Amino acid sequence: MKEYGLYIDGRWVPSASGRSFATTSPATGEVLATFGEGGREDVEKAFKAASKARMKWRSFPAPKRGQILLNAASIMARRKEELGALVTREMGKVIAEGKGDVQEAIDFLEYIAGEGRRLLGETTPSELPRKFCMTVRQPVGVVGLITPWNFPFAVPCWKLGPALVSGNTVVYKPASLTPLCAATLAEILEEAGLPPGVLNLVTGPAGRVGVPIVEHPGIKAISFTGSVASGKDVYTRASAMLKRVALEMGGKNPQIVMDDADLSLAVEGVLFGAFGTAGQRCTATSRLILHEEIYDETLERLLSRTRSLKVGDPLDPETDVGPVSSPDQETKILRYIQTGKEEGAKLLTGGKKLIGDAYDKGFFIEPTIFEARHGMKITKEEIFGPVLSVIKVQDYEEAVQVANDVEYGLSSSIYTRDLNLAFRAIDELEAGVTYINAPTIGAEVHLPFGGVKNTGNGAKEAGSTAIEEFTEIKTVFIDYSGRLQKAQIVE
Repeated sequence: MKEYGLYIDGRWVPSASGRSFATTSPATGEVLATFGEGGREDVEKAFKAASKARMKWRSFPAPKRGQILLNAASIMARRKEELGALVTREMGKVIAEGKGDVQEAIDFLEYIAGEGRRLLGETTPSELPRKFCMTVRQPVGVVGLITPWNFPFAVPCWKLGPALVSGNTVVYKPASLTPLCAATLAEILEEAGLPPGVLNLVTGPAGRVGVPIVEHPGIKAISFTGSVASGKDVYTRASAMLKRVALEMGGKNPQIVMDDADLSLAVEGVLFGAFGTAGQRCTATSRLILHEEIYDETLERLLSRTRSLKVGDPLDPETDVGPVSSPDQETKILRYIQTGKEEGAKLLTGGKKLIGDAYDKGFFIEPTIFEARHGMKITKEEIFGPVLSVIKVQDYEEAVQVANDVEYGLSSSIYTRDLNLAFRAIDELEAGVTYINAPTIGAEVHLPFGGVKNTGNGAKEAGSTAIEEFTEIKTVFIDYSGRLQKAQIVE
């Protein structure tokens, strides 16, 4: 078992407190590594290292910054099997998804490396003769990144890639459930050529590490992915200091199935959407909204397929659903299941913690389906577990009304062969992402990702918008007329 400190100024150093914590497998309880428990003093050290490295990194040619990210992607590609297994051991998603997490990180680093040769500005004609107008992008400075545990390689790369290629230096707090993945990523970036001080990793609890990062006066921007409650706290603290804040938070994502849909395709989609990653995705399908004409048949097919899913060892390629991430997560999910029963939702399958020799050291919950009425707590609040609510509707209009009547707006889906309804859904579903004849999960890295309402504050990660949260636009005027020209003044 390896013992890690904090990664500051290119070295692994002990935490100021001397305290440490362990990261363990949610499937077996195995202790994987120990990490220093950081605090405000450590955040200050990390900031000083990032601040010291800032101007040199900013002056480093952007194409060469991109090349370092491309090097990191190549290292990850060579080590994909090993890194995928690490994700599965530390976070609990099944091995195919663990490798998928790593592949998404690789794909995004390859994509964002190209921004080193773009970082595009604008040119536009001047209203005056012999005058040139343009914009350029400049780094924000030292930025703070706070990431979740459910995508321990992909989401950090979604933030680190654009932050670094834009010329920023970083103070980074990973989730305390997956620090080993974060430490491994830091080691990969160092191997790829990232200079000391450009990336600084401080592990530890949100109150001791996250809050000092958010409140540090020298950290100019915060990028956060996590729960709505934590995101609101981050936003309140950071915006009070006029910092730039980008939030990506929860979801209560609907899959609508119309009466003309391909039901086999729709059932396969909701199975992966609802129970992939044991439902622990911000894009997980948590509500299945079925047209009354196909309700019974779809439900019958879905229940048959769900009951055949294999829950167990996530390293076994035959396993469909692994454990949830922690005892706290398990308790929360089971509490929601109990709430569904108390509200009068009909439990159709699942609903229990799995016990027995194969499960006793981990946190395994049966894939769970409720027949529910819109408005129940389980249909409105994010559960973040393998729990699906099925809701019957009369027509398309009611389906969209139900889909939109939640506080979130991340991802959405509709299954239909009707082109007119598909385009109406694109226009009318209140979400940052809409899928047609596909589940609510499966973002592609070259397209913007983010939500509306309480899912986020308008920032978009990935795609062509990725660098926006990490760059400032400077407008430049070059007057080569040789005389004083006064815009908007007629002489």
